[in-house]
Amino acid sequence: MEVNRRTQADRTATTRAALMKAARTLFADQGFSAVGTQAIAASAGVTRGALYHQFADKAELFMAVFEGIEEELLAEIGSAMTEAAITDPIAALEVGAKRWLELCADPQVHRIVLIEAPAVLGWDQWREIGQRYALGMVEALIAQAVATGAVPEQPVRPLAHVMIGAIDEAALYVSRSDEPEKARAEMLDVIRRLIRAITIEL
Repeated sequence: MEVNRRTQADRTATTRAALMKAARTLFADQGFSAVGTQAIAASAGVTRGALYHQFADKAELFMAVFEGIEEELLAEIGSAMTEAAITDPIAALEVGAKRWLELCADPQVHRIVLIEAPAVLGWDQWREIGQRYALGMVEALIAQAVATGAVPEQPVRPLAHVMIGAIDEAALYVSRSDEPEKARAEMLDVIRRLIRAITIEL
């Protein structure tokens, strides 16, 4: 019985992973509204019934895909900070912003995270999920910088929202540029200046 339960759990996990992989590709290529559940199921090699067994609807599947990408991005940015062996939160913000701009060169990240997610999920849910990932990381680093005196005492959450908004806009700017490498270098310089500016006492 235990073996059967484990086998069923494995099948469920395999089906879910196949659906998320197929949906991620289709959402990135065509956009959420242009993709039907039948196309996702066919691409995943499962029935439409299997899709609805795993997800209530297409929006729930999209949210799972979005959260999966957010987890990957957080891990990638965290790894970049770890490899840089940085303890200073301001320097860590700079490293994280640089890696974020690099990661947004991936068309799937650009389309799903920055374009589709706010429209599909709505701003409140998009930001609620972001709070657990990128926004949460930025807020934690700023809070650390304030606690150590590197940044003047001030409300952390508003500053984190402004900072993440600027970094997201930077990513959109780079992804739409005809010269992405040049745009990335220029925008990274802007973001670095912005990050360093929050250390200044007004």
